[in-house]
Amino acid sequence: MPFWRKDPAKKELYTSVTEGLKQVYKTKLLPLEEAYRFHEFHSSQLEDSDFSAKPMVLLVGQYSVGKTTFIRYLLNEDFPGIRIGPEPTTDSFIAIMHNERPGVVPGNALVVDPSKPFRPLSKFGNAFLNRFVSSQIKNEILETITFVDTPGILAGEKQRVDRGYEFSQVLEWFADRSDRILLLFDVTSLDISDELKRAIEVLRRNDDKIRIVLNKADSVDQQSLMRVYGALMWSLGKVLGTPEVCRVYVGSFWSRPLTFDTNRRLFELETKDLFNDLESLPRTATLRKLNDLIKRARLARVHALIISELKEQMPSVFGKDSKRKELINNLHLVYEKIEREQSIPLGDFPKIERMQDILRNMDFTKFRPLDRRLIERIDKMLSEDVPRLMSMIPQEEHAYLQLNSQSESGNAPSGNTIFSDQQETPFSIGGIEGINAGIGEHEWIVERSKHEYDQVFVQLSPQNGKITGASAKQEMIKSKLPNNVLGRIWKLSDIDKDGMLDIDEWALSQHLVKIKLEGHELPNVLPDHLIPPSKRHLINKTDNSAGSSYGNNGLYPSVASNNTSGYN
Repeated sequence: MPFWRKDPAKKELYTSVTEGLKQVYKTKLLPLEEAYRFHEFHSSQLEDSDFSAKPMVLLVGQYSVGKTTFIRYLLNEDFPGIRIGPEPTTDSFIAIMHNERPGVVPGNALVVDPSKPFRPLSKFGNAFLNRFVSSQIKNEILETITFVDTPGILAGEKQRVDRGYEFSQVLEWFADRSDRILLLFDVTSLDISDELKRAIEVLRRNDDKIRIVLNKADSVDQQSLMRVYGALMWSLGKVLGTPEVCRVYVGSFWSRPLTFDTNRRLFELETKDLFNDLESLPRTATLRKLNDLIKRARLARVHALIISELKEQMPSVFGKDSKRKELINNLHLVYEKIEREQSIPLGDFPKIERMQDILRNMDFTKFRPLDRRLIERIDKMLSEDVPRLMSMIPQEEHAYLQLNSQSESGNAPSGNTIFSDQQETPFSIGGIEGINAGIGEHEWIVERSKHEYDQVFVQLSPQNGKITGASAKQEMIKSKLPNNVLGRIWKLSDIDKDGMLDIDEWALSQHLVKIKLEGHELPNVLPDHLIPPSKRHLINKTDNSAGSSYGNNGLYPSVASNNTSGYN
């Protein structure tokens, strides 16, 4: 290269993280991938649409586990092409995307659309493209997330029927580009068929994205559910091959009445956790794209070292075929040599069986020797460009949250999504339980048990209508709560801040102790409805003078909305 020509890899002005990812990939990582045929071994070339695409959620599971119903449950409406039934009804890969005009776009049209991240799928041929569609509908959730529904994985004799395309390879392509992989199981059918086992094996290299959903959990009673959960953990441990098991969400993700509602509280908490996980995807999408690019760069670097080592060990004239077979059969020795000389952990190497299968169809004489310049470019990318992009992520996340808060304040919530259905209603998690019990009632909720608290108060020998901290401590530690929790309860109850508790403040403290013993959380600030009637005039004065807030913004707020600094 003439010295007066500028190296395109040195153009490092990034206006955003997404633009930076595109530029870093094209100028530094892509040349290495093309030089050592990375796309033929591992993953196809990334397009610009891959970096700007919305977060993608991939749903995988055997037929009749509720994948399509799960998407219907999240969207709160049917989408074009939806088919729900007890037998294999979804026979295609369906990408559910947002569009102002509802409709269905066939696969051959999708793979030629440069604005969609599906162009590399054309390599799987018409047999797959005829089984790939995009269902487009106007929906609030789809504005930030794309769902991909997959055909039901077969079992028994059905799994021996050829689909006409490489199902596992297609699944692997979607898994590499997904932000979350939901692996669904039915409590009444935990059998892992051979095809499901192969599917899980191709998903394993994206195990950080996998979440397990044990669906239709209301179909069995509490004892059976415990046994089913244990059986699922045992089966997954054997298939995944690791002692750590992915996060498992237990629930029934449909709109039908619960058959066994003894675990209703468990289902509500598990559903809330899953929804929080899905809601966080748009906010952290850029960070995950950066993380995936780092993983890809490390794999591409190792791949280049493997290919160049195979090239170096090949003879120049005679015995090429025999040497090629020897290198393939002893590929583990090549791995060990690179690991020893380059100090690369074995976890960064590709699966040896897969590499051997692909290498059997390769001509080693066409491999390139090691280009140190390309390797140094990747090292510089990981040491300089990636930290620079990571430093920009908090600013973009802050801008994203600020934009959302402005849109929420300017527009009334539509209430048309599963995430917002329960907000500001008595049916939200903790809406009228625990610390929020008694919201909207005229009577002070502590009055219901106040006669019991008053009896204990009298036994503590109050002086001038109040008990000291020493007297209160001897009684409160009988609850066996930790001192930090009791300290918080004391601060919340001592409203006039005189270091003592009167009869109403004592009753409030005992009510808070009861809430904590029942398994609920405590707030950082005492809600309005728990303030004793005899103390409300003090709170009003405090609010007017100091500007502090003891109340909640909504009618049925959750405890989490008050928890800004964390608590035990």
